[in-house]
Amino acid sequence: MSNTTTSKLTQTYRVIRLLLHIISGLVQSAFYPHVSPPVQKRMAKKWSADLLAILCIRLRFSGALPVAKNQPVMLVANHVSWLDIYSLITVCPARFVAKSEIRDWPLFGWLSRNVGTLFIERAKRRDITRINRDIGNALTLGDWVAIFPEGTTGDGSILQHFHASLLQSAVAVEALLHPVAIRYYDASGEVSKAAVYVSVSLLGSLRRILQQPWINVELIFPDPVNSNGKNRRELARITEQAIANALSLPIPHKVPGKSSYPPIE
Repeated sequence: MSNTTTSKLTQTYRVIRLLLHIISGLVQSAFYPHVSPPVQKRMAKKWSADLLAILCIRLRFSGALPVAKNQPVMLVANHVSWLDIYSLITVCPARFVAKSEIRDWPLFGWLSRNVGTLFIERAKRRDITRINRDIGNALTLGDWVAIFPEGTTGDGSILQHFHASLLQSAVAVEALLHPVAIRYYDASGEVSKAAVYVSVSLLGSLRRILQQPWINVELIFPDPVNSNGKNRRELARITEQAIANALSLPIPHKVPGKSSYPPIE
């Protein structure tokens, strides 16, 4: 983590702005389900972009971004932080698959529920069938859906094994998969440890982020992968390789397909 931190006064100012922004989001989320999909996307994109600005998260992206087509679109990304979600929404408004515990997060949980997050019960293996059905329905209706097949957050120094189970929905509807490689840098140009969401509470994570002058997040979009004619394990390995190449990270050494249940983070 960078040794450079912001002053207490600056941190307090950011906290006040953050609280006001969350309140604004709560108000907007009450209307969100009742407006058209294009308006929903604009609302989500703007709110997420403003959140990143308040937290001094500088976003840049490159590569083959998804475009609106007749074919369903699924985003497949590595997972470092809860900031991943808002970074992706700023560029590609999508619905996310998340662990059910997020519904109980203060404020952010209510926001997540109101904007159509798809929740999975990690303790129930049978819930995989239900969540794949819900993802498939969302994709068929034209929603973009984003998943984190590592199943948990990492510190960004390694890529964890990609589980294949949630990719069954992409196979079922023949979705176009867009791999997304995500990485964070701090003000000194080093890999940001403040952005990492591992072994820390949400409030603890926010505290770390607010202490930084700024954090850079980069989204890299390798070429999309057509799921037609491929099974879920093939898709997991292909997207895993694409993201590993983009981040210059080694592929995790694990027998493919051993675990079919991702503990969603």
